[in-house]
Amino acid sequence: MPAIPLTRLLAALALPAAACADMTPTQQRALTGTAGGAGIGAIAGAIGGNAGLGAAAGAGAGLVGGLIFDQARRSQDAAFQQGFAAGQQRR
Repeated sequence: MPAIPLTRLLAALALPAAACADMTPTQQRALTGTAGGAGIGAIAGAIGGNAGLGAAAGAGAGLVGGLIFDQARRSQDAAFQQGFAAGQQRR
C-alpha cells in the first residue's frame, strides 16, 4: 500500500471542516452526532456481524444525541444572556 503524501492527507482533513463553516451551530452539532454515532455504530455492528445496521442505528442515536445536546446548549446560552442583561441593568 503506497504512503499518502502529507499534503493530500491535510487536504482531506481540512475539506470537511471547510464544508461546515457556513452551518449553524445546531446543524454542526447534529452532523457531529450523526457522524460519530455512525462510526461507533459501524464498529459495534461489525463486532455483532452487521456493520451497516449498526451504522444506521448509531447514526440515528447520534443525531438525537446531537440535537438534545444542542437544545441544552441553547438553553444554557439563553440563561447566560438573561443573567448578563440583568447584571448590565443594575449598573
